[in-house]
Amino acid sequence: MKDGKVLLSVASRHGNAELPFEAGIGAEPLAVQVNCQGKGTLKVFIEPLAVSFPLECAAGEVSSTYNELALKRARAEGSVRVSAPSGIRWALTVEQ
Repeated sequence: MKDGKVLLSVASRHGNAELPFEAGIGAEPLAVQVNCQGKGTLKVFIEPLAVSFPLECAAGEVSSTYNELALKRARAEGSVRVSAPSGIRWALTVEQ
């Protein structure tokens, strides 16, 4: 995604988190980049889009995924929820 506006950015977190989009979500592509390290599966849920995806994380190396979602309409509010075992360190950036 070129010159995207960062809607949400989190660095070096452990465990679960629910992160609201303070300014809502526009009717443009939404890009989600996630990195993780540690053994287990991290899951990302994007509301109210009812979109989710897993990322298998490995001990001793950084795993990453990039997903881009085409949105047809804006949403006034929304959030990203991350579900991860406490032994997984993760970072997430959402741009639009």
